[in-house]
Amino acid sequence: MSKKIAIGSDHAGFEYKQLLITMLNESGYTVADFGPSNGDSVDYPDFAHPVSSSVEKEENELGILICGSANGVAITANKHQGIRAAIAWLEEIAVLARQHNNANVICIPARFIDIELAKKIVQAFLTTDFEGGRHANRVNKIACM
Repeated sequence: MSKKIAIGSDHAGFEYKQLLITMLNESGYTVADFGPSNGDSVDYPDFAHPVSSSVEKEENELGILICGSANGVAITANKHQGIRAAIAWLEEIAVLARQHNNANVICIPARFIDIELAKKIVQAFLTTDFEGGRHANRVNKIACM
C-alpha cells in the first residue's frame, strides 16, 4: 500500500503543488490535495491548517506545504501539537529533518528553489525514515504538554 500524502500551498506555491502532485501520483503515492484550486491570491493558513490536521489525525502519513518562503506555512503547521514541520531548501536538510527530527511535514520555499530541486527534496523526505535512538528522546521533548 502506498503512503498517503497531504499537500497544500498558497498562490506562490500553486504551480509547484500541481507539478508535485503529478510526480507523486506517478510514483504511486495516494495524494490528498487541500488546495488551492488555482493561482489566485489566498491566505496560506487556510491550506496549512487542513494539511496539518490531516497528518495530526493520521488521515495522511506525511504532509507537504509550499509557499513563497516556506516560513508562513511552517509557522502555521507547527502550531499543531502533533506536527513537526521543517523548511527544506536542500535535499540534505529534508533527509536530516526526517532522520533526526522525525519531521512529518516538509515546507518548500517556491520562490527560492527551482522545481527540480523541490522534487528531489520531496523524494528525499518521503523515502527517508526516522532513525529513532538518541533522536527519539529529543523529539519527545518537543511537545508542550
